[in-house]
Amino acid sequence: MPAMRVALAAVLTASIAGLGQAPSLAPFLASPPDVVDRMLTLAGVGPGDVVYDLGCGDGRIVIAAAQTFGARGVGLDIDPALVEQATAAARAAGVADRTTFRVQDALTADVSDATVVTLYLLSASNVKLRPILTRQLRKGARIVAHNFPIGDWEPDRVDTFRDAAGATRTLFLWTFDGTFRP
Repeated sequence: MPAMRVALAAVLTASIAGLGQAPSLAPFLASPPDVVDRMLTLAGVGPGDVVYDLGCGDGRIVIAAAQTFGARGVGLDIDPALVEQATAAARAAGVADRTTFRVQDALTADVSDATVVTLYLLSASNVKLRPILTRQLRKGARIVAHNFPIGDWEPDRVDTFRDAAGATRTLFLWTFDGTFRP
């Protein structure tokens, strides 16, 4: 399984470079709905939460957090077309009043009001975000990552399962203890 993640990361990174685009933290690959639900359930998302999705793509995690779990959500992505798509999808889902989508690089984001942060980024990108997250988040905030861990930071829980299409997925959950991690 780890070899498959490394190969996937290499292919995705090469694809971005081949398109002549500026390097991003990850290409857009949508998490299937059952994986989104499992991520938000693993993080224990509820009506009192503010969920930030870094690299939100089409906004499905933020929209599900608002629609199914009653939370508020913020999605950040560097692709203006995806942010526009996410904003339209939130309006169509009836949760535009509880969601915000912004064109922004996750590495420059202020996530200090997040109680939950979701990530479906490459491992190296997650490592780049660790000092930002551990500098800004309050103790007790939860971080859930899809398929890619955050370096050597030991997760509190790991959930490996087969999604509805039969693909193996791994989710990593950390409950932030208040300790800065470079």
